[in-house]
Amino acid sequence: MSKRRRKKQQSNSLLGVITALVVFAGVWYFTGGQPSSLTDLFNQATQTITNSTKSISSNDKLADLNYHSGASSFVYVNHNKAKLNPQKWRINKVVYSNLDSLNRTSSGNLAYLEKRNLASDENRVRQYVEPTAWHQKFIDRQPIINRGHLIAYSISKGINQKGHYQPNDTSGDQNNPKNLFTQTAFSNQRVQTIYEQKIRTALKAGKRVIFFAKPIFRGKELMARGIHLEAISTDRSLNFNVYLFNVQPNVKFNYATGRSTIDRSMKVPNP
Repeated sequence: MSKRRRKKQQSNSLLGVITALVVFAGVWYFTGGQPSSLTDLFNQATQTITNSTKSISSNDKLADLNYHSGASSFVYVNHNKAKLNPQKWRINKVVYSNLDSLNRTSSGNLAYLEKRNLASDENRVRQYVEPTAWHQKFIDRQPIINRGHLIAYSISKGINQKGHYQPNDTSGDQNNPKNLFTQTAFSNQRVQTIYEQKIRTALKAGKRVIFFAKPIFRGKELMARGIHLEAISTDRSLNFNVYLFNVQPNVKFNYATGRSTIDRSMKVPNP
């Protein structure tokens, strides 16, 4: 990247920071804020700017990321551009990786999807597989973890556990140990579903999609720190590359085991 281009990007970022701070300061002034609230607004503005622009250049660094209360629940990888090659799409299938020595889905799965893989809620079946680090708990009467699917059942209709398309299998791949990990309810239902919906929208439009999903573990920990998702359609109109933190509001996890404790100071904003 040229020096001129870097300077332009830095100037744009600085302008964005100044604009955001002016807006927040204006709100503080006209609402009769106190100095302490101005500090809070400054921190909020800085956090917002950081979350919206942060991008990890390499997926090799994902396991080293630590989540901090109040931060964004996801970060972009490679500036939100998939490293998948859309020309590799050949046949409708899913490549399921074998479990590792700790029975974790640490290698990720690669799906080649098309419109016929779309499933509806009526295709749900009872789920019984318990992936590593499965220690369910209810807080405020709500479960804190889900059986997270690497390749969602809603986009895997007709795919059997060997990854082949079988038209009579209408439920999608819901109880395959090679396709599950212990995922927080927030990460699954509030964040990952956003990106799965992008894929569903592309498939409904008749596009073919390559989708890669990989839970990210740190060392020998049994609970994933997050999940790496990237997808691209063959016409490149769909293209994303993100890392989702495996976190839950009001909960602190021991990722070595998956056990948890209530921590009301843990805040995770909606994406």
